[in-house]
Amino acid sequence: MSRPLKISASVLAADFTRLGEEVAAVDRAGSDWIHVDIMDGRFVPDISFGPSVVKAIRRSTRKPLNLHLMIVEPERSLQRYRDAGADHLLVQAEPGSTVHLHRVLSQVRELGCRPGVVIDPATPIMWIEHVLHLVDIVLVMTVNPGFGGQAFLPEMLPKIAALRTLARERGLDFHIEVDGGQDADTIRRSTEAGADVIVAGTAIFGALDYAGKIAEMRACAHTSTSPTKG
Repeated sequence: MSRPLKISASVLAADFTRLGEEVAAVDRAGSDWIHVDIMDGRFVPDISFGPSVVKAIRRSTRKPLNLHLMIVEPERSLQRYRDAGADHLLVQAEPGSTVHLHRVLSQVRELGCRPGVVIDPATPIMWIEHVLHLVDIVLVMTVNPGFGGQAFLPEMLPKIAALRTLARERGLDFHIEVDGGQDADTIRRSTEAGADVIVAGTAIFGALDYAGKIAEMRACAHTSTSPTKG
């Protein structure tokens, strides 16, 4: 049985002078989640949002806030982002972010948020095999993290497929989320490989009609992905 594709609109591509309006607009347009990239200028070069901005975003939508923590030592910030309104807290698998991945993911669950793990393009699946039972979401970066508007890396498709196979073999039930360079063609290829959540920033916020673009993205999705938690 298949399930509908989830769209997570990335506010990194929104008009920051109208951030609350932009978040409300993609909410009305049908985005399932609101994706928020948290960057500290250390794990990735750029700096983006802190807890106060997340709290403001929370006031503009009731949709789940899907936070990607591209930061060093996320364990120092988990509670602040939870308190700001995060529903999902996704942490990087690489030791340049945290050296205690198992502990951090457990802390996210203890805080009442849905834990997720993120792997960058050069990161092998073997780095997260022993924590997959702890997560609700695995985010596969299909571009190098830190900047919006990059081109999709097709060499990530086998990684998505391998994760879907691994989940099936182990009886695990996590979402496979992909982020980077998503358009009509790459959505089809990503979902065909096994992804069931698409992060899109420029594709949505660069469109004149947000609802039309989100509907178009759903129409592009391959429909045979395995069911996962809502």
